[in-house]
Amino acid sequence: MLSEEYCAWLYYTPDHKYEMSMLAAGAVQDDPGKRVCDLPPIVNDDRYPPTSLGYVFVLHNHPYENVLTDFDIRFIVDMATLHGIAIKTQTGAVPISIVAFYSNSDALDNPTCDGFFQYIPGTGELVKWVNSRGTWKGEITGRIVWTDTTTYRIDKP
Repeated sequence: MLSEEYCAWLYYTPDHKYEMSMLAAGAVQDDPGKRVCDLPPIVNDDRYPPTSLGYVFVLHNHPYENVLTDFDIRFIVDMATLHGIAIKTQTGAVPISIVAFYSNSDALDNPTCDGFFQYIPGTGELVKWVNSRGTWKGEITGRIVWTDTTTYRIDKP
C-alpha cells in the first residue's frame, strides 16, 4: 500500500484562534516521484474576510523520515512572499514555516508521529523535531542561504 501525501494550512483568525484548513492532496498519488500536495495559497473561510487571516504553517506528511524537498522549500518561500515572514498573534509574532510529519511505525492502522522537519524562511533554519517519550526536541540541521533569487545552498552546522 502506498501512502498519500496530504497537506493543510494552520492559520490564525481575528478571534485569536488557530484553525486548520481542509486537507488537500495532489491528483497524482501513484508515483512517489510525483506525489505532492495541491494546497491553495489562500484559505477560503467564509466566517472571516480573506485579508484578516494569518498564515502560520503549511502542514503535510512524508511517508518516511526524510528531509524537506526542494518543492517544499520553494513553496513556503512563495507563501512567505505572499503572506509575510511572520504572523502577529495575541501572544507575539509566529514565523511562517512548512513542516513535514513522519512516522517510523509499520502499524498502518495506528501509525505514530515520531517527528517532523521544519523550514522557517525568516531565519533560514532547517529544524528536525523528534518526539521522545512525549517530549519534543528540535535540532537545527542546516540553514538555507539564498545565493540569488532562484538558487540556494544548505549550510550544515
